[in-house]
Amino acid sequence: MRDGARGRAFLDGPSRLQGIDLARALAVLGMFAAHLIALPQPELREPLTWIGLAGGRSSILFATLAGASLALITGGPAPITGPARATARLRILVRAALLWILGIALILTGVPVYVILPAYALLFALALPLLGLRARTLWVLTGVGALILPWLQPVWNALPLWQGTSGGDLALLLGWHYPFTLWIVFLIAGLAIGRSPLRALRTQVWLLIGGMLAVGLSVTGGALVPVDEDDTYFGLVWTAVEHSGGLLEVIGSGGAAVATIGACLLLCRTPISVALLPLRAVGAMPLTAYVGQLVAWAAAAALLLGDVGDLAGFRALAPFWPFVTVTVVVCTTWALLVGRGPLEQLVAACARRLVRAPRIG
Repeated sequence: MRDGARGRAFLDGPSRLQGIDLARALAVLGMFAAHLIALPQPELREPLTWIGLAGGRSSILFATLAGASLALITGGPAPITGPARATARLRILVRAALLWILGIALILTGVPVYVILPAYALLFALALPLLGLRARTLWVLTGVGALILPWLQPVWNALPLWQGTSGGDLALLLGWHYPFTLWIVFLIAGLAIGRSPLRALRTQVWLLIGGMLAVGLSVTGGALVPVDEDDTYFGLVWTAVEHSGGLLEVIGSGGAAVATIGACLLLCRTPISVALLPLRAVGAMPLTAYVGQLVAWAAAAALLLGDVGDLAGFRALAPFWPFVTVTVVVCTTWALLVGRGPLEQLVAACARRLVRAPRIG
């Protein structure tokens, strides 16, 4: 098979959900925007401010898609069972360990962002007991978690162990900017999505409608019960501010993630999917794109500024569009010529090597 044909088979083959790849690309490039641009507050009547929607929401979409990916590699609508599930759990645990190590390495570069990979790793580990659950149960757990966990998060945030230098280091090691005690809700929502029949039109429509209803509920709740952005307990819980962990953020931004996935799946049912191939290529290798951005940032900032940690100085260089352009071109070229992303290949190969598949017979 010619290289180009092999790459197209990778991106357009029957085993891939093109809409999931597209949603992953939006999540990755949204995090680029959150990192590289001082995002404005989004205003409905000002289209130029809509890029501000990436703040907080792109990382939640990323976490939700992580859950969907775990579900898809463990059977999709029909969870694998027996020795195959045990093997999958161990391989996911290996992936989690590798992601945590990679995340710590990225933190050590000094790039001034909250690296999501340590939190990702913990969420992968926490998902292991849930892999055998069906979609309906997972959706119930998502709803219960979304309604209860935001009320507990201010308590966890106020614990003395986060204080001082050691507390700050612990927060980095655990990815506490994306606290697993709350973000498990988004991962479970993703598991529920991946356990649903995603190729069915009805499922895709319901994801879009259900997600939009959740967004509307969040907006309505904020309008009916407005609170000042203060440090009172209720103010911390009843907020939609990005990265707040508030109830309205969990419902609204979580709903936006679900709706985005539904919209991407629907869009990729149309011929437009062909034109979106470069974006889908980015979404087919999200780990490579995410890590590549931070490594390139560290190298460029050290070379051009002499200070990797100078966030304002690096943003002043207007790096967003160059980073996006290079990422799309490199990922598209790699996907068409090789297929799976290099870091995705490496992590999968390590998991297979360390955890052998069970023998049959």
